[in-house]
Amino acid sequence: MKFDLLKKDPLSKARAGSITTDHGVIETPIFMPVGTVGSVKGVHQRELKDDINPDIILGNTYHLYLRPQTEILEKAGGLHKFMNWDRNILTDSGGYQVYSLSANRKIKEEGVKFKSHIDGSYHFFTPENVMEIQRTIGADIIMAFDECTPYPCDYNYAKRSMKMTHRWLDRCINHLDTQPFKYGYEQTFFPIVQGSCYKDLRQQSAEYIANSNQQGNAIGGLSVGEPAEEMYAMTEIVCEILPEDKPRYLMGVGTPINILENIALGIDMFDCVMPTRNARNGMLFTANGSINIKNKKWEADFSPIDEMGITYVDTEYTKAYLRHLFAANEYLGKQIATIHNLGFYMWLVREARKHILAGDFKPWKEMMVKNMSQRL
Repeated sequence: MKFDLLKKDPLSKARAGSITTDHGVIETPIFMPVGTVGSVKGVHQRELKDDINPDIILGNTYHLYLRPQTEILEKAGGLHKFMNWDRNILTDSGGYQVYSLSANRKIKEEGVKFKSHIDGSYHFFTPENVMEIQRTIGADIIMAFDECTPYPCDYNYAKRSMKMTHRWLDRCINHLDTQPFKYGYEQTFFPIVQGSCYKDLRQQSAEYIANSNQQGNAIGGLSVGEPAEEMYAMTEIVCEILPEDKPRYLMGVGTPINILENIALGIDMFDCVMPTRNARNGMLFTANGSINIKNKKWEADFSPIDEMGITYVDTEYTKAYLRHLFAANEYLGKQIATIHNLGFYMWLVREARKHILAGDFKPWKEMMVKNMSQRL
């Protein structure tokens, strides 16, 4: 993997760059649609490629391990071939999913024992076998196995958890150092900064992760219920420490406003289920604010879904028609809303990039944050 830092915004910490892997160029800042089980929910790969057009998508290690299972993915030649996707893929390590199974998992030094949400069977994740699972999935960027702490979190628990995450990181690196790539292309490894919302722990973790000297770095354990101001404060602290010449990935974030504010702090990569999940519940994001398409006010509104026309659905269908589909519980409504929201997220990060390159990102960001705060 190669990262080129092309331009820094003069009035903020925002940066425009490019990441080059064996599956192509990723222009940053970038949003990665979440393809949990080898599919971005409700979207054909052709629509994903032609209409939403992301440089990279995300797959989920925990879910893919349970279904279709790594044996099937290996027989297919990896996830790219299995789902017919020839661009970049990043896999998370399953740490967040295991964390969210709080009633059905047990964490110890060796790893995490957990119960499948599908059939109740027991499984054990270790730093080593999670690296193997991700190698077999075949993502271009793979993540360290970490423990994601809840919010709020006791200081001593957060400290113990962070130190274990660091020990697990060393085990991940040691394991990967002994293994060749699996499908003839490079896989790049990112460690993850933890430390909850404690400034000193975030600083310690960022220094440990920076000293591991990997090709990119991630920030985890945010967007788990803490106020946005705390997320921004922790991101700012960590970005001061993580090296400038490597991409920075803020995991699981967030709203369109969260994304712009974190770009301003120096983040390059984002992923979140929000555009797809909210779409399935009738929430649309636009440059002028958010729309709850289920509201009666749209019942006879025959204007386009979004006059900006970022994707084909925005001008092909009206608000009244989309509201009708949701009222009738018709699957097509969820698909249309998903394509719209993902298209908007991609437009937003690409527009941010244009303004960073033009040198006027900060005033544009402030205008956008104000506009997007509205409920339409």
